Amino acid sequence: MDRLPGNRGDIRDFLASRRAKITPAQAGLPTSARRRVPGLRREEVAVLAGVSTEWYTRLEKGHIGGVSEDVLDAVARALRLDDDERTYLFDLARSSRQESRAPSRSRRRDVEVPPRVRWLLESMTTSSAFVRNGRTDIVAGNALARAVFAPMFGSSTVDGHGRPNLARYIFLDPGARDFFVDWEAAGIATAALLRAEVGREPRDRALRELVGELSTLSPEFRGRWAAHDVLMRHDGVKRLQHPEVGHLELTFQSLDLPLPGRAVHELIVYTAEPGTPSEDRLKLLTSWAATQRPQSHADAV
Repeated sequence: MDRLPGNRGDIRDFLASRRAKITPAQAGLPTSARRRVPGLRREEVAVLAGVSTEWYTRLEKGHIGGVSEDVLDAVARALRLDDDERTYLFDLARSSRQESRAPSRSRRRDVEVPPRVRWLLESMTTSSAFVRNGRTDIVAGNALARAVFAPMFGSSTVDGHGRPNLARYIFLDPGARDFFVDWEAAGIATAALLRAEVGREPRDRALRELVGELSTLSPEFRGRWAAHDVLMRHDGVKRLQHPEVGHLELTFQSLDLPLPGRAVHELIVYTAEPGTPSEDRLKLLTSWAATQRPQSHADAV
């Protein structure tokens, strides 16, 4: 699609994509056989939100900066947005207001992971743990994380400092399809995490460059990006096919880290269910990781 100034294109495409997912029957509206668009029409969303068609049309064209929270709430309800999608819509509105005052994009300065967080990571000897920023860079990790995710840490997609990026690995390294048993789900979730970060930080030049790189080099990423799905955090079960120990089924939990500034950082912890083969294999990796050369903070990630 043609790009609009600032984040107006993101606003337009997001609202249109959510509107296309709702049928008139789901919204309790009359249905007819003659419909030129999938899902709801703009005027139908306007009725459900209690605003004029002209007003909603203007909103869907990206003019969102001056819209009140009450109206955004009404639109969110009309489009049946979930919590993450609603937060994303509000982030787009906030970013639009800020952009009108500071339109230039900048390369956001990375926040250093404090020593206390690195000490915490290294103290977790039976769980794989790492810190991920909003761009899906792995900015710190413990020894077991480097062992469990050895294919990603050893990938050609790492940056000049040896720092992996989940999105680059998943979409640009062919080996990721073998490592992630549920590669399709991993790709959907990762693209949705990046979409949420773009809503929070639309002027982050490094983030936009990452999205541009992935869109240019990966047809799979382009398809998932065009879906405009949003994910603020990711928890659940991850199945991996590890080159050394075989199949791993790990439960993972993400926790927000209160680091300086508005930059998003999450602590991701992977554990195995007690008494399972995955626990035994994770213990093997723990023993292997303990024999490796201790890494300094500069070497870690």
